[in-house]
Amino acid sequence: MKNKLPGDQFKIYIAAYLVLLKKKEVLLLRRFNTGYRDGMYSLVAGHLEHGETAEQCIIREAKEEADITLLKEDLLVKHVMHRRTKDREYIDVYVTAANWNGKIQNMEPHKCDDLSWFSMDSLPENTIDEVVFALKNMEQGIFYSNFG
Repeated sequence: MKNKLPGDQFKIYIAAYLVLLKKKEVLLLRRFNTGYRDGMYSLVAGHLEHGETAEQCIIREAKEEADITLLKEDLLVKHVMHRRTKDREYIDVYVTAANWNGKIQNMEPHKCDDLSWFSMDSLPENTIDEVVFALKNMEQGIFYSNFG
């Protein structure tokens, strides 16, 4: 265990991801102009805000990013990942939605330059590694994983 300076506290970040499925396809967005993993595909996602649950976060993010309305009773947590990067540690919560309302459209063209359906069997090569890892775990019925 590393020596800690007085006042140092471990901080973990929490993010929620929407795994929106239609038949054998998943909705992915390509990051653009964000400064983080630009040009890579990911899921509709975001960090939890103070006081939010993972379900509340993904309901908010789905509306902000894709203009769809989700109901809490249609959501199911399918995978949880403890992810380590060189700078941070995350708990990532992957949520599916049985139903949604609205026409999917890119509401953040300044942060996303593509929002499209892709076959789960042939995800784009430029899909973020941990997202691919989580999706594969979900397909195998694995609820919890570690990454990084």
